[in-house]
Amino acid sequence: MQIIPARLEHTPEGVLYSSTFADAYHSRDDALGQVRHVFLAGNGLPDRWQRRERFTIVETGFGAGLNFLATWAAWRADPLRSARLHFVSCERHPFRREDLARIHACWPQFAALAADLQAQWPVLAPGLHRLNLDDGRVTLTLFLGEAGDGLAQLVARADAFYLDGFAPAKNPELWSERIFHLLARLAAPGATLATWSVAGSVREGLRRAGFEVVKRPGFGGKWQMLRGELARPLPDDGEHDGRTIRHALVIGAGIAGCTAAERLAERGWTVDLIDAAAPGQGASGNLAGVLRPLPSLDDNRMSRLTRAGSLYGWRHIDRLAARGFPVRAAACGVLHLGRDAKQEAKMRAVVERLALPAEHLAWVDGAQAAEIAGCAVAGGGWWFAGSGWVQPPSLCAASLAAAGANLRTHFGCRVAGLQRDADGWRALSADGGGTIASAPVAILAAGVGAHDFELAQALPIVSARGQVSHLPAVAGSAPRVVVCRGGYVSPELDGLRCAGATFAVDDEEPALRAADHAENLEKLDTMLPGFARDFDPATLAGRVGFRPASPDRLPMIGAAPVRGIPPASAGLADVGRHPDLHVLSGYGARGLVWSALAAELLASRLEGDPLPLTRDLCEAVDPGRFILRPASTGPLAE
Repeated sequence: MQIIPARLEHTPEGVLYSSTFADAYHSRDDALGQVRHVFLAGNGLPDRWQRRERFTIVETGFGAGLNFLATWAAWRADPLRSARLHFVSCERHPFRREDLARIHACWPQFAALAADLQAQWPVLAPGLHRLNLDDGRVTLTLFLGEAGDGLAQLVARADAFYLDGFAPAKNPELWSERIFHLLARLAAPGATLATWSVAGSVREGLRRAGFEVVKRPGFGGKWQMLRGELARPLPDDGEHDGRTIRHALVIGAGIAGCTAAERLAERGWTVDLIDAAAPGQGASGNLAGVLRPLPSLDDNRMSRLTRAGSLYGWRHIDRLAARGFPVRAAACGVLHLGRDAKQEAKMRAVVERLALPAEHLAWVDGAQAAEIAGCAVAGGGWWFAGSGWVQPPSLCAASLAAAGANLRTHFGCRVAGLQRDADGWRALSADGGGTIASAPVAILAAGVGAHDFELAQALPIVSARGQVSHLPAVAGSAPRVVVCRGGYVSPELDGLRCAGATFAVDDEEPALRAADHAENLEKLDTMLPGFARDFDPATLAGRVGFRPASPDRLPMIGAAPVRGIPPASAGLADVGRHPDLHVLSGYGARGLVWSALAAELLASRLEGDPLPLTRDLCEAVDPGRFILRPASTGPLAE
């Protein structure tokens, strides 16, 4: 679905207006007064969030974000506020960042909050976008697209609903019985709703969905508003149980484990991080890797997941830097060149079909690509202006620094196995020294080493050997951006550029091989003709890493499954799981793409927070999928 941004328009009286829907965005009397009277007071706020661990609000129309800013400000001003505030909203026609800044200037009392929101405002691409604000205490989960599609795929439990949007007569889809039934599915026990609309169709639709609604005095020119509660909340599906003891073992200090430790620590978890080596080694030790999406004509699961992972990954890196924990990275842009004219035509069709913002994905011809790269290139292709390279060890270091005092490290400790007792999981030392650490929750983020654990034997994790070549380079030399086509080459970094990488399944050779350097140089020459001629494969330096890959090329994120053969009609909910044991694996060559979003997804599950991915994508990365459909043992391609 193409996201068409809202136009910045006003009535002659200066009220924010949409000519598309022929309606105003807010009350003509006092927009902020309406928010406070209808949505805050109508839902019993701030009283209802006080002294709670978390409070979740679901809104049907984000608009210009005034409801969110006013709620955030009221929450911050309340000394008895909940520890965390989640705000989930849908918007079919979002404003561009520059238009939001103009709109928000009308409410200078929210200037600081509005600036933080604008700084993280996402690329206007369809799907869920997760924004972590206010030192992680406030989370905005924004679905861009039709509200019905978003609410149907949302995994959350709402304590309050803001029913907002253009009038039912102007935008009936947003006030349909389907919407109301979807809201009922998301309602937590005791959930309330509030809206300014008292239309008969709205009242009847809510009643049919199970809400009991009453009229209350309205605001300004509207004499009445609605307040409601769900008469009988639906049974909990088990996705939303938070923790009373926040303590986890994380085994593996690569980017999967380090980002998981940081995402949990920000939520107040104590994390014991264990690794036989120092952090950021193994497959996470490369000089530079690529963080960018992989689009497709049908916008399939890989396309949507890599888009979500890339966008969240760059926001995560920016946020770490803003908190004082910089990562060595540069969103210099990524060129992905076509193999030939036929593939170039397909790639151009993808750009036209998806119609994503140009700062995220654009098509460039050969001449434009050469100008961007600063050197001769083999042809045209995709231009990801907002993507670039990241140094994985620096992401690990920044994540661990950000975790602060909530993190306890156990480096140089090899784990022989995991054992569960009445108190949770114990990591047993391989040197016979007993227990390294213990916690109620354990997370396996050990890369290809996960298969050393009996409890992970149900997972088809394979080892993919990758060799990267290090090419001597002069500072400022071309290419100035990352270039990809069957492989990749990075800009100069510390006198070197990375070229690679090979992908060999079940190849355990740890030493560099001249033949693999030659393969990398051959790939390089197909991207940048003549560029590789001055390099000798026999003399190049480089690095070998072993990446955990999965048969379907998607990551494994979630509760570890128990080996078994489920009934033919079984679903993921029927797969047996090891209690409180979770897996982060199968990242393959896309560890930078998956790591931050995967960590946020797992931390959200453990906390009972709204999830940052739609339900179908959560199911696509669930490790239990391989129990339902055993993996092929055929060769992997990356």
